[in-house]
Amino acid sequence: MAGNDLGGLLGSLLGSGGSAHGGDILGALLSALGKQGGNGDNPLGGLLDTLARSGLAEQKDSWLGTGENQPVTGPQLQQALPGDTLRQVAEEAGVSPDQAADALAQELPQAVDRLTPNGEVPASLEELIRQQTV
Repeated sequence: MAGNDLGGLLGSLLGSGGSAHGGDILGALLSALGKQGGNGDNPLGGLLDTLARSGLAEQKDSWLGTGENQPVTGPQLQQALPGDTLRQVAEEAGVSPDQAADALAQELPQAVDRLTPNGEVPASLEELIRQQTV
C-alpha cells in the first residue's frame, strides 16, 4: 500500500486530530518503516519497538494502556527515528522535518491509542485496517 494511500486511510480513520497533515504524516511514517523491513508486515509494531529502544518506552506504554497518554516532543522523535526516516516522511507529506516531527508528536499518542484499542498491537497492517473499518 502506498504511503499516500495509507496516509489518506489513516487520516480518515483517525480524523487527523489537530494537524492538517496528521494522517498523511502518520501514513508516510508507517509506509517508510514498512519499506525499511525488519518488521514483517507490522510497521506499527516496529515503530513502537524503535521508540521503546530509544528511551521512550514509558510514553509508548502509556499509549497502549488505558490511562492517560504521556506526551512526546518533536525533538524526542527526531532522535528516536532511524536514519533518514523523518526526512523521507517530511518530503512525502510536503513539510519540513521539524514540522513532521512536531506533527507526529501531536498525533502519535492518540493514534497509537486508537489503533490499539485493547492495548495490543495488531499482528499486521491489514489487521489494523480491518479493526478500524469494522
